[in-house]
Amino acid sequence: MMATVLIVDDAAFMRMMLKDILTKNGFEVVGEAENGQVAVSMYKDLNPDIVTMDITMPEMNGIEAVKAIKAVNPGCKIVMVSAMGQQSMVIEAIQAGAKDFIVKPFQPDRVVDALSKVLG
Repeated sequence: MMATVLIVDDAAFMRMMLKDILTKNGFEVVGEAENGQVAVSMYKDLNPDIVTMDITMPEMNGIEAVKAIKAVNPGCKIVMVSAMGQQSMVIEAIQAGAKDFIVKPFQPDRVVDALSKVLG
């Protein structure tokens, strides 16, 4: 069975890249959100197996969105996506409940490994 993924990133180009990597590796991308607020409502509607969450976004950032999604489903699986040099934010995201993180620019193998590991 394919794992379902919600991709959250304010950059359409990043969402496209991630979607491409994931669909080529057997994941089913069920939704894409451009900010944390949209992500939370889409999560409630779609109930994906896993979420890739950008940290820096307008409206509601990734860390706030992780907390909001955890409130909806404490068992949710979220992998943070961060640009280089955001270590402190990654740590904050993990403390908020994220399970792992991947760094931009994406290495396709790392993306697939991180999601597969979190899905267990």
